[in-house]
Amino acid sequence: MAIPLTRVGDGAFNHRPSLDAEAEYDRLRDLARAEAEKRNNCFERSKQAYERGNGAEAKELSNEGKAHAAKMAEYNQQASEYIFRENNATSRVPDDTIDLHGQFVEEAKDILERRIRYAQKHGQTHLHVIVGKGNHSENHVQKLKPRVEEVCRELGLQFATEENTGRIYVNLQGGEAVMPPPPTIPHQQQQQHHGGHASGGRPQQQHHQQQQQQDNEPEDLLSKVVRKIADCCVVM
Repeated sequence: MAIPLTRVGDGAFNHRPSLDAEAEYDRLRDLARAEAEKRNNCFERSKQAYERGNGAEAKELSNEGKAHAAKMAEYNQQASEYIFRENNATSRVPDDTIDLHGQFVEEAKDILERRIRYAQKHGQTHLHVIVGKGNHSENHVQKLKPRVEEVCRELGLQFATEENTGRIYVNLQGGEAVMPPPPTIPHQQQQQHHGGHASGGRPQQQHHQQQQQQDNEPEDLLSKVVRKIADCCVVM
């Protein structure tokens, strides 16, 4: 009998999803669980038939159970791909980050291994892996994090838990996992931020320009989301 996948918890989305998105993810996982129950029932009945000496019935039930197992795997695969696209849209995570929310443990393992190989092939030096803090898991135990760490060890990569304990930093070059410091703000930009005259502009004029830019930010952000929402971080 196939071993069922370990469920991570109900915190599948890293953002507030639409009702349609949440319903679709739940629908696929529910269909997979229903097929798993049918599979188990068939295998149990097949065992009983075999013990009664009815080999033909046992074989028929076993084949029926395998068909349900295949459907279960198909629905889980659809759910895994769906939640990955939702959580890893380029409007939500940068190129050096992968979000594994909503994945079963073995699903997360396979996705991460492919993502690491893809990143290394394209010259990326590091990867931030979002695994969650386990707040939605049973007994608040992180299930993804130990599996991610195991994958890194198997691939000979060093890693470190970030300040946000739901994230892991992985060095893809094989060296020590030391996170780079945050970028510093150039002195000229600091002066502009504090109303200085680094670029020769008048403070009131700069403030007016900044205010106009801030007023346009929601509209610009919305435009970016509309343009990029369909672009997803597809793992090759």
